[in-house]
Amino acid sequence: MTDFPVPEGYVLLARSSPLLELIGPVYCRGDGLQLEIGLRADRCHANGRGTVHGGIIATLADVGMGYAMAFASDPPLALITASMHLDYLGAVQVGEWIDVRLEHSKCGRQMAFATVTLQVGERVVARANAVFAVPQAKPV
Repeated sequence: MTDFPVPEGYVLLARSSPLLELIGPVYCRGDGLQLEIGLRADRCHANGRGTVHGGIIATLADVGMGYAMAFASDPPLALITASMHLDYLGAVQVGEWIDVRLEHSKCGRQMAFATVTLQVGERVVARANAVFAVPQAKPV
């Protein structure tokens, strides 16, 4: 990866997964519903045209919504993505910083809903909405 600085306030995302380790390093700042996810676009994220692949954008959107909502509760909710709709609004170039910000969320007993924007600076490059299942505790 080319050596670009990480924006102020971001730290490595403490909770990871094999997929995030593959595409990362993934960073975060804030917590709960103010949690932002960040990634520096690298050559390994690019499609054949040299811009960031839509699958990377979709993954970041899903993680951004799920983590922000899950960690807004104590203990964290084990949300399961039931559906997600994503609109691509612009291309991301290698070297650019992608920031995922939660815009709206609502969590009920069985379902949760969220909207995020993915931005490069002030430019919105994608917007996503998702529905999550909220697993129910099994009776003892």
